[in-house]
Amino acid sequence: MSHRADEVRKRIAKRKREKGLSNGNSHEPSRTSLFISDEERYGGIYSPPTYEGGPGKPNGGHPLFRTEVFMFKILFSAILVLVTAIVFKNGAPMFDQAKSVINYSLEEEFQFATVSKWYQDQFGEPLALFQPKDENKTETENDTQMVQLAVPASGKVLESFKDNGQGIMVETNRPSVEAMNEGIIIEAGEKDQTGLTIVLQHADGTKSWYGNLDKVDVALYDYVEKGKELGKIKLSENQKGTYYFAIKKGDAFIDPIQVIQFE
Repeated sequence: MSHRADEVRKRIAKRKREKGLSNGNSHEPSRTSLFISDEERYGGIYSPPTYEGGPGKPNGGHPLFRTEVFMFKILFSAILVLVTAIVFKNGAPMFDQAKSVINYSLEEEFQFATVSKWYQDQFGEPLALFQPKDENKTETENDTQMVQLAVPASGKVLESFKDNGQGIMVETNRPSVEAMNEGIIIEAGEKDQTGLTIVLQHADGTKSWYGNLDKVDVALYDYVEKGKELGKIKLSENQKGTYYFAIKKGDAFIDPIQVIQFE
């Protein structure tokens, strides 16, 4: 037993002498030798993984990021801003049409309902960011053209279109108003003249306004079906209330009574 222990001690001493010679006979303990000993114990030197780029990227880089494309986008954006500034700073008549197009693009509301309708006609399903329609409900093109508009809330017209030139005030005993047709909610909040108001944008470009409400039951950019409840009407003690309703086509309001029967 003692003979075997002596052999082990001799082997350890020999290994230390060999390591000392390879390290320049240094008697000071080296941190490197300790690490090498551990690496030898666990089967080799650990090499952390490195990311190698694709072809043409010797220094590495994300395969989805292309520097030339990114720089081109920055350059194009800068040129676009510069051209727009030149157009508006220059008073030459030749730039008047360009100014009109830019102003229209920036000021005109995005036609959410029109885009949604076009997408559905082309691909068969509404856009995912809008509430999906009932899959069991189908409409032909002729049915859409001759669609019967829903009454927001039936009642008596107290203030006609001729009185204010924009909309009507309706007295009703109904507790809520409903969408006259399917569309996208583009406004939902307080207005100076109509109070709490909802503006619904339709696929044909028209907008319907529902004002003087007590509560809103929809959110901005919600997709709503025809007849969907939009908000609550504040009823008085005699269980009657009034709401404002208007239809806008382009830049002009039209008389709602011409297209919807309220009484």
